[in-house]
Amino acid sequence: MNLNVSGHHLDVTPAIRAYVQGKLERVTRHFDHVIDAHVILSVDKLRQKAEVTLHVRGKDIHCASEESDLYAAIDLLADKLDRQVLKYKAKRNGKPHEALKRADTN
Repeated sequence: MNLNVSGHHLDVTPAIRAYVQGKLERVTRHFDHVIDAHVILSVDKLRQKAEVTLHVRGKDIHCASEESDLYAAIDLLADKLDRQVLKYKAKRNGKPHEALKRADTN
């Protein structure tokens, strides 16, 4: 997975980059067809915002979170992204349509 971390009104330190990378590893444990991820971290006065666009085969998954602490925003972002990836994986590997099942039995 290619990871691109950028900051808006924020210098991305190696510690923040490693923290984001560690949190996004959880997504790749659940679903290994991730092509790349683009993370944008931004600061507006007292609000810290984290956004990610995850490119998987056939779809782009976008997620955003906003908290008063940057690390909390990254944690919330990882949780939201994990749920979205699991939902996408379930849809992709889900059961075939009922009409297709009935066509096979006839």
